[in-house]
Amino acid sequence: MGGGGQLTGQREPGGGQAGGVYTWEEVQSHCSRDDQWLVIDRKVYNITQWAKRHPGGRRVIGHYAGEDATEAFTAFHPELKFVQKFLKPLLIGELAATEPSQDRNKNATIIQDFHNLRARAEKEGLFRAQPLFFCLHLGHILLLEALAWLIIWLWGTSWTLTFLCAVMLTTAQSQAGWLQHDFGHLSVFKKSSWNHMFHKFVIGHLKYGIKKLKYMPYHHQHQYFFLVGPPLLIPVYFHIQIIRTLITQRDWVDLAWIMSYYFRYLCCFVPLFGLLGSMALMGFVRFLESHWFVWVTQMSHLPMDIDHEKHRDWLTMQLQATCNIEQSFFNDWFSGHLNFQIEHHLFPTMPRHNYHRVAPLVHALCEKHGVPYQLTEKLWGALA
Repeated sequence: MGGGGQLTGQREPGGGQAGGVYTWEEVQSHCSRDDQWLVIDRKVYNITQWAKRHPGGRRVIGHYAGEDATEAFTAFHPELKFVQKFLKPLLIGELAATEPSQDRNKNATIIQDFHNLRARAEKEGLFRAQPLFFCLHLGHILLLEALAWLIIWLWGTSWTLTFLCAVMLTTAQSQAGWLQHDFGHLSVFKKSSWNHMFHKFVIGHLKYGIKKLKYMPYHHQHQYFFLVGPPLLIPVYFHIQIIRTLITQRDWVDLAWIMSYYFRYLCCFVPLFGLLGSMALMGFVRFLESHWFVWVTQMSHLPMDIDHEKHRDWLTMQLQATCNIEQSFFNDWFSGHLNFQIEHHLFPTMPRHNYHRVAPLVHALCEKHGVPYQLTEKLWGALA
């Protein structure tokens, strides 16, 4: 067997054979862009060709080439049985019986305990969304937009009232952004254009670092990102990138929904501000919204030591890269529950209204294994 594996059966593209038996050394040697294997539940898969069609993007799945992807696979796919039909044609064999289930020096006990914690969360229904929560959330977004319009319609377009209108619209748009964020994580098989921003603005999410992006000063991003990200991320980059992606992918339904927002906005505000005034107001709202988004998402990432890949288990890795902010009604609302960033990273498909329920279980598991659970007491301290 050795490094080449004990092989039987039909030959597969990329060097493997169906029914093969492999060592970790053999799997780890297939980690280049044009030759990628990974392991899920001790099964070895050749993802070289599939990576190009992966709904989450080639970069995401390719990051696990040559590694055990079991925990990440479980975390990001809510319907595991459904995904099996995609895995079956990629299967080329399994790990040898003498090989451990975990690659490198990952802690098997932590992995098993976290698996048990996830099973308990599933049994308690923490992965089931509550439609009422999201309906109320959408309702308060629409209410804020209506109130902003009524203020201008009733009392005029003075600078003070226009600024108040902009703040209310920014609040509505920011909350709508958290709602979109929820469905971006819950709808794994709908490819998100946000995945394409990694190589331009890597903002500390998951485990991208110097290992994969050597040309970026990743561990110095706190010194330059705020000069570029807040002013430009949503007003410029997201607008251009999302629309371009929808056109190139011919996703006409989503494009129509986006255009319907602009149509509704212009119908409401052009009679009050004129075309140029309405465009200026929209630009200012996006400018404020971009700052809100950047500061909230970064407050739980940038203080952490995430400059390079350390090949740890899922629990330890996510706790290394994230920290939480204290729970309160305002903090939950203001941050879209991203004050529970630890739980958000550990369970990316869990509805956010259940983070506070799983957080004590995560904290207890961290205490058991001596994994630091970072908690910042004050929201303003985290932003600072």
